[in-house]
Amino acid sequence: MSEHTRETADDRFNRILREYGPALSRLAFGYERVPSQREELMQEIALAIWQALPHFRGECSERTFVYRIGHNRGLTHAVRRRPEHEPLDELPQRLEPVDRKPHPEDEIAKTQERNRLRSAIQGLPLAYRQVVMLMLEDLSHAEIAEVLGLTESNVAVRMNRARKALKEALEGAS
Repeated sequence: MSEHTRETADDRFNRILREYGPALSRLAFGYERVPSQREELMQEIALAIWQALPHFRGECSERTFVYRIGHNRGLTHAVRRRPEHEPLDELPQRLEPVDRKPHPEDEIAKTQERNRLRSAIQGLPLAYRQVVMLMLEDLSHAEIAEVLGLTESNVAVRMNRARKALKEALEGAS
């Protein structure tokens, strides 16, 4: 019997939120720019995980299962919140600083570079932004494919196109 089989439903849910909460928060940031709405999205994700856990049969990793739920809720949230005239790939995004530690000028330059990259990522079409966000969470192409319901080759194509778009955006912003 594995450690996870002995967990109660509450314990498992709490462990999942502790373990994946920071990553899910970053994922929610990719879908929602308004902090209060992002918090609402996080609650939707947590509820969806709670509701789905009894049905988890281990056909994929727990990590993939959690990310899939997060992305599905994020996409539903983004579609529900966008104005009818606004295409999903053009949802506006606002960036928030992640590093709040005061540092000398070197740290300021690093922060500006990170912000440029975040801005470029936020400017990507949603399909590309999804694969980039999951890649940054260290998921493999196979895991990303499983989360998004794509083939691995489609993930690779999207990743290549996203890299090209990021390179162009970063070169254009220089």
